[in-house]
Amino acid sequence: MTQALHGIRVIDCATVVAGPRIGMYLGDMGADVIKVEHPVRGDDTRHFGNERDGVSFYWKLVSRNKRCVTLDLSKGADVARKLFSTADVVIENFRPGTFERWGLAPDTLLQDNPRLIVVRVTGFGQTGPYSKRPGFATLAEAMSGLASITGEVGGEPILPPVALADEVTGIVGTWATLAALYWRDAKGGTGQVIDLSLYESLIQLLGPLPMAWDQSGYLQPRMGSRIPYSMPRNAYLCRDGKWVALSASAQSVAMRVFDAIGRPDLKDDPRFTTMVSRISHADDLDDLIGTWMSNHDRDDALEIFERHDAALAPIYDVSEFMDDRHVRERGSIATVEDDEWGPVRMQGVHPRFSQTPGEIKWTGPSARGAHNDEVYTELGFDPDELRERGAI
Repeated sequence: MTQALHGIRVIDCATVVAGPRIGMYLGDMGADVIKVEHPVRGDDTRHFGNERDGVSFYWKLVSRNKRCVTLDLSKGADVARKLFSTADVVIENFRPGTFERWGLAPDTLLQDNPRLIVVRVTGFGQTGPYSKRPGFATLAEAMSGLASITGEVGGEPILPPVALADEVTGIVGTWATLAALYWRDAKGGTGQVIDLSLYESLIQLLGPLPMAWDQSGYLQPRMGSRIPYSMPRNAYLCRDGKWVALSASAQSVAMRVFDAIGRPDLKDDPRFTTMVSRISHADDLDDLIGTWMSNHDRDDALEIFERHDAALAPIYDVSEFMDDRHVRERGSIATVEDDEWGPVRMQGVHPRFSQTPGEIKWTGPSARGAHNDEVYTELGFDPDELRERGAI
């Protein structure tokens, strides 16, 4: 089958996670993604986190389905402009002003290619007093307000243990790029520039909290695993030392929880009859549920809750998740053949399309410039000449 983005060319000049994630998602949907790295330094993602044989697992993931080339953009602007002129999308995440200094300002690129969509990923955006600051996911997670509400009651703020701002921005940037392509191709529009910042992507996760502060002065405190608008909702430790997560955001589910723990009488207890009353007596309810969980092994608790159609899930580590029968049957984790490592398991293509399914064709290649000869020959350049002048 033809994939949804077959015929779309993307040039991914970004590094680390957010920008390369955009390229990865577009490549999963069939775009021809050309990954551009510095010929000496490469992309820092190659050594981001855990590694095997000197190459990070992150690189193998975010560079899948990409043809990888090297190019020193500061020395090879002419090569870059010709490459960009063949593209539908260019992704970059250099500090504001860097592309301009290299002669690659978006206005110049749009003169060369009026249909080009330039996706600019930074920590704080292209404008504003913080625009020139280094932009890392951690800074966005700290400044967005997210870390301030994450952690135990009375405890210290907690930063997420993954590159959350980068990952969220990769998703936001993907739908933004698709919207720009739709306006260009289906609505007769033109190319344009997308200004994408890590912190603005992350504040979308706060839901109504900015408005609540503006209108009522409410600042959500750190609540551990609780949330302020639903009860019961928490993580509970079972008898066998394993954890479960419970959510009862609907009234009917809360009533079924009482059945599951063998306390149907609590449905008529004025402390627990409504969501408002349950929130007001959250400690009492958590004590009741926590005691019940502590007297049951995790699998038994899950079976009982499933029988009562109540909402309970195991808190998995990655090994447990990857071995779950539902995950296996749906193919949520895909097995891909890697040229160096053999079979590699990683996240599958998501979401799923009925008519234009995505595909993982290959993992990120370990060698820098693995596709130099192929791509530059297609453009009409002599790869050896480019090597001699230090451009690749």
